[in-house]
Amino acid sequence: MTRLPKVDPGRAGAEAFVEAHFAHLVCDDVMGSKRFRGGQTAADSALASFDVAGYASRRNEVLPVELRGASALSPYIRHGLLTLGDVWEHVGGGPSKDVQKYRDELLWQEYSRHVYARLGGRTATGLRHEMATDAQWARREWDRSMACIDFVVTELEDDGWLVNQTRMWLASQWSVRDGWRWQDGEDEFFRHLLDGSRAANRLGWQWTTGVGSSKPYGFSKWQVDKRAPGLCQQCEYRDACPIDQWPDDPEFTTTTPVELGRVDAPPAAAGPSVVERQADPDVVWLTAESLGVNDPALAANPTVPVVFVFDEPLLRRLKLSSKRFVFLTETLAELGRSHELELHLGSPNEVLADRLVSVTHAPVPGFAKVSRPISVAELHPWPWLRQPTGGSIRSFSAWRKSVR
Repeated sequence: MTRLPKVDPGRAGAEAFVEAHFAHLVCDDVMGSKRFRGGQTAADSALASFDVAGYASRRNEVLPVELRGASALSPYIRHGLLTLGDVWEHVGGGPSKDVQKYRDELLWQEYSRHVYARLGGRTATGLRHEMATDAQWARREWDRSMACIDFVVTELEDDGWLVNQTRMWLASQWSVRDGWRWQDGEDEFFRHLLDGSRAANRLGWQWTTGVGSSKPYGFSKWQVDKRAPGLCQQCEYRDACPIDQWPDDPEFTTTTPVELGRVDAPPAAAGPSVVERQADPDVVWLTAESLGVNDPALAANPTVPVVFVFDEPLLRRLKLSSKRFVFLTETLAELGRSHELELHLGSPNEVLADRLVSVTHAPVPGFAKVSRPISVAELHPWPWLRQPTGGSIRSFSAWRKSVR
């Protein structure tokens, strides 16, 4: 394990830090997102400037960019700089149609976390499995000769973020039209998206490709003309578009994990509902799920030293984009100006050995495995928007009924 030095402030400092310490872990040349900056200040500013008015009618717009209605808050939500509750409260008082639609999207995010807490790694299979062919197992790439695909992939690689509409375009092109494994496409998203999470990312891909829904989303030229007018005129295929017609639906075999139905109790991955305290902590351990200044463990121990560990064995396997590292580094650099902060590269188990830790539970299956050997003196509940129950999560509508 390696104790890392203090990060110099600003984008240049973050990029230099990533180049110096994480170049062996990334899948691309080191570069921060062209659109997003990490840190609590950036998160708070983005939330303050978001006006939900018009969201219902403009949330699916792609071009022109200034007409987009998407909030672009998801990178900050993903890393706990903003909670779903924060955003839920912020939009209150807006036009009722827009507030309801936006809050439905927040509930969808929460639903994905409940599914992930219940199924863990089994979310990689979904409710239905594609009919596999040998060709599906090869590493694939999107066809960037199409103007619509090139535009979206460029935005993914430059910004590390996409509006929901273009996420569906790429997922549908990958799995429904080309017949490739959705898991491989989801991995590509996970590498680049600043809001990449196995919970929301997997559920979104499953819904779009039909693996976790009744019918796949059929990406075609019609959507591009409607949501990004003028883009097709820039394409070499404008007079002979390969996606002019609606695609055929793929074939599936069906499985239904029993854990999706009603169970006796909330899953262990949901964590405690109250603070579990055993002793005074030596350090606050922050995870990538919760890096905000209002992280419950951090807020309860404002003068205790803070530790963040870049999990090298995990990151070596994931090979994420450098944009994600730069975003995290910017966030931690800002946090280090107000708290005594230690940064490490290595295994959390080794770094935190023999230390009494205060930590906020992370609603991901890996948290239990990583935290089990660590001496957790104080475990704080995750700030759920809706507390997990043992109710059915077979569908979004069934889940909503169970958590009201």
